[in-house]
Amino acid sequence: MTDLYDTAGRPKVTEVRLKTAEKLLEIAYADGKRFSLEAELLRVESPSAEVQGHGSDQKQLITGRRHVGIMTMEPVGNYAVRLKFDDLHDSGIFSWAYLYELGCRQKEVWFEYETALYNAGLSRDP
Repeated sequence: MTDLYDTAGRPKVTEVRLKTAEKLLEIAYADGKRFSLEAELLRVESPSAEVQGHGSDQKQLITGRRHVGIMTMEPVGNYAVRLKFDDLHDSGIFSWAYLYELGCRQKEVWFEYETALYNAGLSRDP
C-alpha cells in the first residue's frame, strides 16, 4: 500500500475542517483531492438509516434543508466523523470513503437530488 491509502485501500484523510459560518465541511486526502461539501448536501445524503433506509429502494427524499448547518463534528475511530446538524439530525456516520465518493460525485448527486425534488413537487426551502 502507498501512503495515499490505508490498509483497506481507502483514501487517507490529511485534513478535515468544519466551517460552521459557511456551512461547509472541507476535507483533504493524501492523493491531493480536496472537497468543500455543503451542509445541506451532507444532510440530505446522510448515510443514516433514517435517510438511506435499510435497503436500496428505501432512500428518503429529505426536503426543506437549504439553510441547515452543522453544529458539531466528532471523530468515530480513525475512519469517520459523526455530524450533528442544527435540525438535530445526528445519526449518520460519514466514513472517509463515503465523503470521498460524495466529493467526487457531488455535481451528479446535487443534480439527482434537485431532479427528485422537482419531480415530487417539493423544495429545498423550508
